[in-house]
Amino acid sequence: MKTLIAKTPSAYDYPLLIKNLLFCPHAYNPDQEIVYRDTVRITYRDMRERIARLAAALIKLGIKPGDTVAVLDWDSHRYLECYFAIPMIGAVLHMVNIRLSPEQMIYTITQAEDKVILVNPDFLPILEQIKGRIDTVEHFVLLDNAGEKPQTSLAISGTYEGLLSGSQPLEEFPDFDENTRATTFFTTGTTGLPKGVYFSHRQIVLHTLTMMSSLAIPAQKSRLHMEDVYMPITPMYHVHAWGIPFIATMLGIKQVYPGKYLPEMLLKLIVTEKVSYSHCVPTIVNMLLSDPTSKNYDLSSWKVIIGGAALPRAIAIEAMKRGIDIYCGYGMSETCPVLSVQHLSEEEHALPPETQAGILVRTGRPIGLVDLKIVGPNGKEIPNDDKSTGEILVRGPWLTQGYLKDDLNSEKLWEGGWLHTQDVACRDATGSFRITDRTKDVIKVGGEWISSLEIEDALCLHPNVAEAAIIGYPHSNWGEVPFALVVIKAGEKLKAKALMDHIKKYRDMGLLPREVILMKIKFVETIDKTSVGKINKVELRKKHLSG
Repeated sequence: MKTLIAKTPSAYDYPLLIKNLLFCPHAYNPDQEIVYRDTVRITYRDMRERIARLAAALIKLGIKPGDTVAVLDWDSHRYLECYFAIPMIGAVLHMVNIRLSPEQMIYTITQAEDKVILVNPDFLPILEQIKGRIDTVEHFVLLDNAGEKPQTSLAISGTYEGLLSGSQPLEEFPDFDENTRATTFFTTGTTGLPKGVYFSHRQIVLHTLTMMSSLAIPAQKSRLHMEDVYMPITPMYHVHAWGIPFIATMLGIKQVYPGKYLPEMLLKLIVTEKVSYSHCVPTIVNMLLSDPTSKNYDLSSWKVIIGGAALPRAIAIEAMKRGIDIYCGYGMSETCPVLSVQHLSEEEHALPPETQAGILVRTGRPIGLVDLKIVGPNGKEIPNDDKSTGEILVRGPWLTQGYLKDDLNSEKLWEGGWLHTQDVACRDATGSFRITDRTKDVIKVGGEWISSLEIEDALCLHPNVAEAAIIGYPHSNWGEVPFALVVIKAGEKLKAKALMDHIKKYRDMGLLPREVILMKIKFVETIDKTSVGKINKVELRKKHLSG
C-alpha cells in the first residue's frame, strides 16, 4: 500500500521553470560581466532587466503562450537573453540552424509555425529569398549592431535594441505547467527532411542541474566552477549550446560571447577575457591550434569539453602539449544533449600524457539520472569487455518525447520504451564507453552530419555513373570527409574533376551541404552487396580503408 505525503493546502507547488535559473545570479552576483566580442559589456543586473524588456516587447508584438519565436544570430548576449525571455512568457524558442539551405529553412520555419523572427543582418539575404513562402511569420525584428540600418526588402517591425528601449520591463513572469514546451530546433544530416525536436522547461532545468553537478565531480582539472570564465564555441542554435549557457547563468559566472567564429577573435578573447571554459567540436580546436597566430597566445588555463564528433588522439595530444585541459562528452540533438562525460580518475592523472589522451578521447560515463545500456542485435546487453559492440539505448528525464509533427519517426525513436541513438559502442569494466560506428551511414564532417544517401543520389544523376556508394574517410582536420566509390557505365569515360563539378551544382542549389566539396573520389569496378542486394558498407570500409 502506498503512503501519501500530506501537503498543506496553501503550500507553493514549485514548478521547474527556466525563470528560476535566474534567481542565484540576480540575487548574489548582479555585477558580474557578460561580454560580447570586444564591443559590449553588460552585467547580470542589466541582463535581467533586458530579459524583462524583451518579454514585454514580444507580448506587445502579439506573442502569446504557445506561440513560437525564431532566432537567427551568431553567439551573442542577445541570444542568451532570448534563451530566457521567450520561454519565460510561455512561448517557444526556435533556434534556427543558420547553415540550412533556403528550402530546409522554409520547411523548419513552417513546421515550427514561427510567428516572430529575430534576425541578425548577416542573415537577411536568406530570409529575403524565402519571404513569400513563410506564411506564419508576422514580424521580423532586426538584431541591430551599433545602430546600423541595412537595406532590406523585408518589412521590419523594429530593431531589437529599439524594442527594448521602448518597453517597460515586465514586472513578473508567470508560473505555468513545467511540462510546457520551451524550445525547439531541427536535426540535420539524416535522409529526408530535417526532424524537429523539442524540450520542456522541466527537461531543461533537470538537464541544467544534473550537468552542473556532473561537471563539478573531478577533484582536479576538467571542472566547471564559479570562478571560471565561460565562452561557448558551439553555435547557440545547436542543442542549446549543449545547455551550458543555462549552467553558466545559474552559477553567475562571467560569460563571453564571440559572435561569428574567427580564429583571431576567439584566441584574443580567450586571453584578454581570461576565458577558462569552453566547448566545441574537434575541428574548432584543430583550427585554433593550426592558426599561425596561436603560438602567440597562452592557452594553458583553458578547459575544453569536446563533443559532436570523435576527438582524434593526435589533436588531444597536441592540445595537451599547449597546456589545454581537454576531455570529451557525448549526446545528440534528441537528448538535450548531454548523456555522458569522460573525466580522469586520480590514478589516471599520474599516467603519461599519451596514455591519458587515449582515455580522454573516449565517450565517457553516463551522467546522473541517465539510464544507458548497450545492446547487441539479439536485444541483450553486451559484456563490458571494451570489444563487444551494440547500439546505445538510453532513458533520461530530458530526452525529447518525439519528433515534431512526425508520429512515425517518433515511434521508431522510442521503440520498446528506450530512445534509440543508432550509435554503436563498446564499454569497458569501469563503465566508460566509446563510439565505434553508427547504424546510419552518415558522414560526420567537423561535427556536422552529411547524409551518404543524398550524395549517392546526386552522383547517380550523372549520365556516366552506373553506381555509387559513400563511406566516411578519416581526415585529420575534419574528422571525416565523404569518400565516393563510383562505378562508371560500360563504354563511358569520366574524370574525378568532371564528377566533382557535377556535385558542386547540387551544392550551389542548396540540395547538398557545402562540406561535400571535401569529398574524395575513387573509381571502382564493382560495389560489394549483401545477400539481399543492399550496398555492403561494412565490407567497403574493410576493402577501401584498411591501412
